[in-house]
Amino acid sequence: MNVYLGLGTNLGDKEQNLCRAVQKIEERIGKIVSLSAFYATAPWGFQSDNSFLNAAVCVETSLPPYEVLKETQQIERRMGRNYKSVGGQYKDRVIDIDLLLFGDIVMNEADLVLPHPLMTERRFVMEPLAEIAPDLVHPVLGQTMKELNA
Repeated sequence: MNVYLGLGTNLGDKEQNLCRAVQKIEERIGKIVSLSAFYATAPWGFQSDNSFLNAAVCVETSLPPYEVLKETQQIERRMGRNYKSVGGQYKDRVIDIDLLLFGDIVMNEADLVLPHPLMTERRFVMEPLAEIAPDLVHPVLGQTMKELNA
Protein backbone atom coordinates (compact mmCIF):
# COMPACT_ATOMS: atom_id res chain seq x y z
CA MET A 1 0.00 0.00 0.00
CA ASN A 2 1.25 3.50 -0.74
CA VAL A 3 1.17 6.05 2.06
CA TYR A 4 1.83 9.74 1.45
CA LEU A 5 3.52 11.69 4.22
CA GLY A 6 4.06 15.41 4.63
CA LEU A 7 7.35 16.49 6.22
CA GLY A 8 8.25 19.83 7.75
CA THR A 9 11.02 21.38 9.81
CA ASN A 10 11.94 24.89 10.90
CA LEU A 11 14.74 24.35 13.44
CA GLY A 12 18.40 23.42 13.06
CA ASP A 13 19.84 22.14 9.79
CA LYS A 14 16.53 21.87 7.96
CA GLU A 15 17.77 20.04 4.90
CA GLN A 16 19.58 17.51 7.10
CA ASN A 17 16.44 17.11 9.23
CA LEU A 18 14.36 16.20 6.18
CA CYS A 19 17.03 13.83 4.86
CA ARG A 20 17.30 12.10 8.24
CA ALA A 21 13.51 11.77 8.49
CA VAL A 22 13.33 10.21 5.00
CA GLN A 23 16.11 7.79 5.91
CA LYS A 24 14.32 6.77 9.12
CA ILE A 25 11.01 6.40 7.25
CA GLU A 26 12.67 4.02 4.81
CA GLU A 27 14.21 2.03 7.68
CA ARG A 28 11.03 1.77 9.74
CA ILE A 29 8.03 2.11 7.42
CA GLY A 30 8.91 0.98 3.90
CA LYS A 31 10.48 1.64 0.53
CA ILE A 32 10.57 5.26 -0.63
CA VAL A 33 8.71 5.41 -3.94
CA SER A 34 9.10 9.15 -4.51
CA LEU A 35 10.32 12.25 -2.71
CA SER A 36 9.45 15.82 -3.68
CA ALA A 37 11.81 18.73 -3.86
CA PHE A 38 12.26 20.67 -0.62
CA TYR A 39 10.07 23.79 -0.42
CA ALA A 40 10.91 26.84 1.71
CA THR A 41 7.69 28.16 3.24
CA ALA A 42 6.47 30.63 5.84
CA PRO A 43 5.10 29.34 9.17
CA TRP A 44 1.41 28.40 9.03
CA GLY A 45 -0.93 28.91 11.98
CA PHE A 46 1.60 30.64 14.26
CA GLN A 47 4.25 33.36 14.35
CA SER A 48 7.92 32.44 14.10
CA ASP A 49 11.14 33.96 12.83
CA ASN A 50 12.07 30.54 11.44
CA SER A 51 10.90 29.60 7.95
CA PHE A 52 10.03 26.00 7.17
CA LEU A 53 11.39 23.47 4.75
CA ASN A 54 8.67 21.08 3.58
CA ALA A 55 8.49 17.98 1.42
CA ALA A 56 6.17 15.11 0.55
CA VAL A 57 7.15 11.46 0.31
CA CYS A 58 5.40 8.36 -0.99
CA VAL A 59 6.26 5.17 0.85
CA GLU A 60 5.30 1.61 -0.06
CA THR A 61 4.43 -0.11 3.19
CA SER A 62 2.91 -3.32 4.46
CA LEU A 63 2.12 -1.71 7.82
CA PRO A 64 -1.45 -0.73 8.77
CA PRO A 65 -2.29 2.97 9.36
CA TYR A 66 -1.95 2.95 13.16
CA GLU A 67 1.43 1.25 12.95
CA VAL A 68 2.64 3.89 10.48
CA LEU A 69 1.34 6.59 12.84
CA LYS A 70 3.23 5.01 15.75
CA GLU A 71 6.43 4.76 13.71
CA THR A 72 6.25 8.38 12.51
CA GLN A 73 5.72 9.58 16.07
CA GLN A 74 8.72 7.56 17.25
CA ILE A 75 10.84 9.05 14.47
CA GLU A 76 9.73 12.54 15.54
CA ARG A 77 10.62 11.83 19.18
CA ARG A 78 14.00 10.33 18.31
CA MET A 79 14.80 13.42 16.24
CA GLY A 80 14.00 15.67 19.20
CA ARG A 81 10.31 16.52 18.93
CA ASN A 82 8.82 15.96 22.36
CA TYR A 83 5.31 17.36 21.87
CA LYS A 84 2.57 17.39 19.26
CA SER A 85 0.52 20.42 18.29
CA VAL A 86 -2.75 20.39 20.22
CA GLY A 87 -5.89 22.39 19.54
CA GLY A 88 -4.35 24.42 16.73
CA GLN A 89 -1.46 25.59 18.92
CA TYR A 90 1.61 25.25 16.69
CA LYS A 91 5.26 25.73 17.65
CA ASP A 92 8.70 25.59 16.05
CA ARG A 93 9.79 21.99 15.49
CA VAL A 94 12.78 19.94 14.44
CA ILE A 95 10.52 17.60 12.45
CA ASP A 96 6.85 17.10 11.75
CA ILE A 97 5.59 14.03 9.90
CA ASP A 98 1.91 13.98 8.90
CA LEU A 99 0.01 11.06 7.40
CA LEU A 100 -1.73 12.64 4.40
CA LEU A 101 -3.18 9.75 2.41
CA PHE A 102 -3.08 6.01 2.99
CA GLY A 103 -4.15 4.31 -0.23
CA ASP A 104 -7.84 5.11 -0.57
CA ILE A 105 -8.58 4.52 3.12
CA VAL A 106 -11.04 6.93 4.71
CA MET A 107 -11.16 6.93 8.50
CA ASN A 108 -12.24 9.38 11.17
CA GLU A 109 -10.98 8.25 14.56
CA ALA A 110 -10.12 10.48 17.52
CA ASP A 111 -6.38 9.98 17.02
CA LEU A 112 -6.18 9.43 13.24
CA VAL A 113 -8.13 11.03 10.41
CA LEU A 114 -7.47 9.97 6.81
CA PRO A 115 -7.14 11.72 4.46
CA HIS A 116 -5.49 14.45 6.55
CA PRO A 117 -8.32 16.93 7.24
CA LEU A 118 -6.28 20.10 6.64
CA MET A 119 -4.08 18.99 3.75
CA THR A 120 -6.01 20.81 1.01
CA GLU A 121 -5.86 24.09 2.99
CA ARG A 122 -2.07 23.99 3.17
CA ARG A 123 -0.11 24.99 0.07
CA PHE A 124 3.07 23.70 1.78
CA VAL A 125 1.46 20.24 1.69
CA MET A 126 -0.30 20.35 -1.66
CA GLU A 127 2.57 21.75 -3.73
CA PRO A 128 5.05 18.95 -2.94
CA LEU A 129 2.26 16.35 -3.01
CA ALA A 130 1.09 17.49 -6.45
CA GLU A 131 4.73 17.31 -7.61
CA ILE A 132 5.10 13.60 -6.76
CA ALA A 133 1.49 12.45 -7.30
CA PRO A 134 -0.30 14.85 -9.68
CA ASP A 135 -2.84 12.23 -10.81
CA LEU A 136 -3.55 10.74 -7.39
CA VAL A 137 -7.25 11.15 -6.61
CA HIS A 138 -8.36 12.35 -3.17
CA PRO A 139 -10.64 9.53 -1.91
CA VAL A 140 -13.21 11.93 -0.45
CA LEU A 141 -13.11 14.97 -2.75
CA GLY A 142 -12.71 12.99 -5.98
CA GLN A 143 -10.19 15.44 -7.45
CA THR A 144 -6.54 14.90 -8.31
CA MET A 145 -3.73 16.45 -6.29
CA LYS A 146 -2.92 18.62 -9.33
CA GLU A 147 -6.52 19.89 -9.45
CA LEU A 148 -6.61 20.51 -5.69
CA ASN A 149 -3.33 22.43 -5.88
CA ALA A 150 -4.49 24.69 -8.75
